[in-house]
Amino acid sequence: MIYVMYITVVLIGYLVGSIPFGVIIARIFAKKDIRQIGSGKIGMTNVLRAAGKKAAALSLILDIGKGIIAVVLAKLIFSTDYVASLTADSSWVLYNSQALAALAAIAGHTWSVFLKFKGGRGVNTFIGGLLGMYWPAAVLGGGIMIIVGIISKYMSLGSISGAVSAFIMLIFLFILKSYPVEYLTYTIYTMIGAIFIFFMHRDNIIRLVSGTERKLGDNSKIR
Repeated sequence: MIYVMYITVVLIGYLVGSIPFGVIIARIFAKKDIRQIGSGKIGMTNVLRAAGKKAAALSLILDIGKGIIAVVLAKLIFSTDYVASLTADSSWVLYNSQALAALAAIAGHTWSVFLKFKGGRGVNTFIGGLLGMYWPAAVLGGGIMIIVGIISKYMSLGSISGAVSAFIMLIFLFILKSYPVEYLTYTIYTMIGAIFIFFMHRDNIIRLVSGTERKLGDNSKIR
């Protein structure tokens, strides 16, 4: 029965993550198809190129919200006496369900069922999932992402830096035993998320090295 519940939260997380807020917002604010602009992705940076700062801010909030909602729903489903009666260690089961739901939301954002399995890079949804599980790491990662992105003008660099920073923070806390051992699940989540985000930005990394990466504020161009 536990496995059925795991599958349920994964499916819910995926469907929540699949909601293409960036596409919807760009159409409402600028009447543009964001998939035909800039990088072709549906995240905040491309919304900024297509529809401006207000639309980008709204996209940021909603994409973060997808990760939070996935985690909250997993908590609601697994924080019951019924689950406690099925396992001797309900804490591990609860934390695992949150991480799986958040990872599923990232997958949904990246490969949305509503966009023929295309989407964004999952950065803000990753931050949202972490915010729902362990907010200090999310604040650190999100803060570094914004600071590095604004200073360097490269949001791709900021995104990678933020995800890696969150992972490093949780590694240090785990080594120092500054949080319950069950939170190891959160550390694994940030590790998988950081690797995934690095992988999804592999084309950006090549452009960063070659000096051809798009900067914040660059004019949008049709791919």
